[in-house]
Amino acid sequence: MTRAEHIRWAALWGARGKWVTVAVALVLSGLALAFGGAAKVDSDPAASLPKGAESAAVARLQQRLPSGRLLPALVVYSRAGALTGQDRSAIESGAGRMAALAVGGRVPPPVFSPGGDVALVSVPLAGSLTNAELAKVVGEIRAEARRGLPAGARADVTGGAGFKVDLASVFEGADITLLAVTAGVVALLLLLTYRSPWLWLVPLSVIGVADQVASKVVALLTRTTGLTVDDSTLGITSVLVFGAGTNYALLLIARYREQLRLHGDRHVAMTGAVRSAAPAILASSATVTLALGTLAFALSPFNRSIGMAGAVGIVTAVAYALLVLPAAMVLFGRGLFWPFAPKVGQADPTRTGPWSRVGRAVSDRPVVMTAVSLGVLAVLASGIAGVRSGLSQTERFRDPVEAIAGQETLSRAFPAGSAQPVVIIARTPAAEAVRAAASGISGNPRVTIAEGTPEYTRADVVLGAEPGSEASFAAIRELRAAVHAVPGASAVVGGPEAGDLDERDAAVRDQKLIIPMVLAVVLLVLLLLLRSVVAAVTLVLTVVASFAASFGAGWFAFTHLFGFPALDLSVPLLSFLFLVALGVDYNIFLTTRAREETPGAGTREGIVVALAVTGGVITSAGVLLAAVFAVLGVLPLITLTQIGVIVGFGVLLDTLLVRSVLVPALVTLLGDHFWWPGSPRDPAVRTRGPRGRAGRSSRAEDRPARSGSG
Repeated sequence: MTRAEHIRWAALWGARGKWVTVAVALVLSGLALAFGGAAKVDSDPAASLPKGAESAAVARLQQRLPSGRLLPALVVYSRAGALTGQDRSAIESGAGRMAALAVGGRVPPPVFSPGGDVALVSVPLAGSLTNAELAKVVGEIRAEARRGLPAGARADVTGGAGFKVDLASVFEGADITLLAVTAGVVALLLLLTYRSPWLWLVPLSVIGVADQVASKVVALLTRTTGLTVDDSTLGITSVLVFGAGTNYALLLIARYREQLRLHGDRHVAMTGAVRSAAPAILASSATVTLALGTLAFALSPFNRSIGMAGAVGIVTAVAYALLVLPAAMVLFGRGLFWPFAPKVGQADPTRTGPWSRVGRAVSDRPVVMTAVSLGVLAVLASGIAGVRSGLSQTERFRDPVEAIAGQETLSRAFPAGSAQPVVIIARTPAAEAVRAAASGISGNPRVTIAEGTPEYTRADVVLGAEPGSEASFAAIRELRAAVHAVPGASAVVGGPEAGDLDERDAAVRDQKLIIPMVLAVVLLVLLLLLRSVVAAVTLVLTVVASFAASFGAGWFAFTHLFGFPALDLSVPLLSFLFLVALGVDYNIFLTTRAREETPGAGTREGIVVALAVTGGVITSAGVLLAAVFAVLGVLPLITLTQIGVIVGFGVLLDTLLVRSVLVPALVTLLGDHFWWPGSPRDPAVRTRGPRGRAGRSSRAEDRPARSGSG
């Protein structure tokens, strides 16, 4: 390291610079936490629908109709067998009392099912109510519906109002739970990794602050850029910050510990640690950030929001890991590592530890190890067969809620599709022609003119097909073709069922577009980092194989252990993005170290040494990241559970099999060709290693310094 480099880095975490860096970080973090504010909630009913979808156009046009300004609460009464006369009297009395809570002071008469076992009362509420006001009103409706109801009869509140309130209630306090569980998992694993009573507090505190700052930045973006987020988006962002940030911290601290065995001055040691770890950390964070950035091209609002919020989280995490954490670490000296504080001149135990033996075993039998690894991945990937995607509204909660119970009761009791009819909105002069065209499609659906204004008219369509079925989706496509053909109608088809179809189509389109973009991003970063086509392509193929294996294993678990009916539409794309972008981190950490060791030791020995010295830290990082993603299971949505399981298992697979066995075996088989078109002997490849030297040189400035403050 040159004197100029020493001076430049000392400005951040030198003897005086460390205090300035920590003070500035505290001030800026405090300002962000104090003035970041809360995230803005978008009340646009089309905000959750795919960009440009026909169902989104319907949702916006409905706002111009009287019903569009209402949010119905559907009260579903039921009794096994049939409703009794006492039940019917109680239902009519309840409807009279609930009228006082409805817009306009009236409630339509109860509607009884053909079987006589279910009754429906629709209570119109103002769509402008805040979440708190809506929760209060729905609570009162539930109380009135059950008051005086005979034993054995049941009352559930569902509909738009019921789902909105129940969704908010299941997430109530979930953000605190997620943060507490995540922090607890990270703290435990850091404590086990470093076996120090206080070292773990420093990275945990720094990354914890980074998480809170990232959430405030995201909140600011919701108020300035139109970004829409929900609790699940914020939960995934928090997991990304803790998972990625702690991974970067583990790598940096491992390099710092190596440097403390070479230098007596901890400031010099930290400078060397940052200089050697920064390229891998920056390449890793750039891969994840750019991969998340590709979600800006997605049609799904959920995917787009995760892309922007997640990118903010990763950038914040790497900034705190590379700027704030080094300054915070050098504040405390070597005693921070007690009782295993590294000493100057001490041999590096990792070079002869268990991972060295693993590396030797792999390099001695590269063909066998490659075949076994690929065989395991192929067996796991076979579970992909029969994957089903698409969860209905009632299937997205892991724990049942009242709104789901009510919706399921309605679906059983009334003709298919009558509980949530398909909606057509057309120009009023052409309304009758649109109704006739809709009535003429296959299956003879029931089409009713529901309401209208001089400009637009709404028609409700009850299809004969079961909601969510291929027949239902085919009917909606046929319906759209029929009403689009009516001259001058400008007709559009929407509603919940049409929205599900649009979301499915958007998910397929997003996967076809985003997955190749993610692969291109990962490949480009690896090419720039390693300057080797063979290495970049090989590593990309290994993480793709790892994803296929974890996806297949995840689907097997969902069907045979969890009993999930299908994957949520967003799960394949998001799990691919997270697993490929995050999984390649460990290959980056391993191969960049191998690239440092190869000029002096050769490719075969270089990968063995790289595995030996990075094995412990990468394994710790992988276990920690997998555990953090598993924490998503504390949130109540099946979507998050599925992402957590697939990514968590995939990270473990990457850590314990792909990075530890498959990649070293492939590198050994390829030999120097792994670095093609470069050569491990070229000057361009001879980057400085952890000892601050190129190859085996021993310049005076890089020799262990035994003086100074440790």
